[in-house]
Amino acid sequence: MASKIKSVYICSECGHESPKWYGKCPSCGEWNTMNEEIKKTSKSASVVKSKVYSSNVTPATINEISTEDEHRYDTGCKELNRVLGGGIVKGSLILLGGDPGIGKSTVLMQICQFLGDTLKILYVSGEESKRQLKLRAIRLGVNSPNLFVMTETDVEIVCEQIKQVKPDLVMIDSIQTMNLTELSSSPGSITQVRESTNMLMHTAKGCDIPMFIVGHVNKEGSIAGPKVLEHIVDTVLHFEGDKQMSCRILRAIKNRYGSTNEIGVFEMTDKGLQEVENPSVMLLTGRPRNVSGTCVTCTIEGSRPILAETQGLATQSGYGNARRMSTGFDYNRLSLLLAVLEKRAGYYFSNCDAYINIVGGLRVDEPAIDLSIAMALISSLKDTPISENAVAFGEIGLAGEIRAVSQAQMRINEAVRLGFTKIILPYHNLKSVQCDNAELIGVKNIRQAFEAISE
Repeated sequence: MASKIKSVYICSECGHESPKWYGKCPSCGEWNTMNEEIKKTSKSASVVKSKVYSSNVTPATINEISTEDEHRYDTGCKELNRVLGGGIVKGSLILLGGDPGIGKSTVLMQICQFLGDTLKILYVSGEESKRQLKLRAIRLGVNSPNLFVMTETDVEIVCEQIKQVKPDLVMIDSIQTMNLTELSSSPGSITQVRESTNMLMHTAKGCDIPMFIVGHVNKEGSIAGPKVLEHIVDTVLHFEGDKQMSCRILRAIKNRYGSTNEIGVFEMTDKGLQEVENPSVMLLTGRPRNVSGTCVTCTIEGSRPILAETQGLATQSGYGNARRMSTGFDYNRLSLLLAVLEKRAGYYFSNCDAYINIVGGLRVDEPAIDLSIAMALISSLKDTPISENAVAFGEIGLAGEIRAVSQAQMRINEAVRLGFTKIILPYHNLKSVQCDNAELIGVKNIRQAFEAISE
C-alpha cells in the first residue's frame, strides 16, 4: 500500500516521541524541546518471514572465546592512550565531544601523522572542504601518504566507501552533519543523529574497524543529540577547558575498555595540541607569593595525583544578599562549606561575598579538596597569607571534623616531588603514611588546620 505521511514531535533532549506538541516534554520535563518531524509509515499486511539461522549466532561458552589476537593501536600520544585505557581497540566506536574550537578536530588530525606510518586512515568531513583540510594539515605538519580525505554527508555513501577502501581507522567529523536520505528530517535532528550513528556502528562492528565520531555540544555543555547516542558508542570522551586559556583536559565519561577516572592534559599552541606530562607544574606556574586567599591542594584523577591551586576571595557585601560564585568547584558544595565554617568554626561569611576559583581551568569534584577551599576562604577573610611551602587536603564533615581521604601516600609523594615541605592532612591518615622530606601535620578540625598552615 502507499505510504502515509504524518507529523510527530520529538524531544531534542531525551528523544521522546509524541503525536502532538507539548510546551514541556512529558518524559524529561524540559521546556520548548519538542520539534516537529515528518514520519512516513506504510500499511501493509503482516508477513511472517522465515529466518535462516547461521552457525555464528549459536551460543558459546565464555571459555571458548579467544582474545589472543586482540591488541590496541598506539595513537602516539601518551595522554590520549591513558584516557582510552592503553590505545584504540579494534572495532570500537569512540565519541569525541567538546565546545567549538576546543581542539576536537585538531587532536584527530594530529594522531593521523603517527598512525599513518602503519595504518590506512579515512578522514570523513562534513563541515570542511578538502582544501580546508589540506590547509589545516599543513599547519599541523600532517603529510602522511596513508591519510585519505573524503568530504561527504550521506551516511550510506560513507559506509559504502569504508567497505571498499577498507581502512584501518575511520574518523567522522561530525555526526551532526551526517544524514540518511530516506529520512525526511534535517541533518542534526534527533532521528538523523540516532540512525546515522546506528549505521556507522554496524559498519564498524561488521568490518572490525575502529571509528572516531566528533559530536557537538548544546548550550548546557552536554553532547548534542539524543542520550541514546552515548549508549550506542563504546567510549565517550569530552574536552574540557576555557577556550581563552591554553589548558585542555580530555576526560572519559564512558569507556568499555578502560577506566573512566583517567584524564589527559594538553596545552593548545600554534602548532596544535601538545601533551602535558607533568600537569602539576603547569597548573602552579605563576602562583602568587605572600598573598592571602590562595592554597595548594592535591587531587587524584584516576591513577594520577595533580597539585592544583585553589583561590578564595571574601569581600564585604554591598547588597542585602551575599553572593556566592565558584569556578571549577561545585556551587552547592561551596554553600555547604560556608555553613560549616560559620556554625562549627566561628568564621562568619554571612555579610561577605565569597568566590572560589580552581586555577588553570581544572574542574575538581573530589571531596578531598574541601580543606584547601576552606583554608583559602579563611585566609582571605582574615587577610592572612598561607605558607608558600604548604599543601592541604582532607574532607570536611558537617560537624567540622577533618575526615580521612584515600591514597594519602600518593598525594604526599607528589607534593614532596615538587618541593613542598609542609603537608596538612587528616589526623586519621597519619598512621598509614610516612615521609622523611616533609613535615606531616595531622589535624582534627578546621581551626587546627588554619593555625598549622598559616605558621
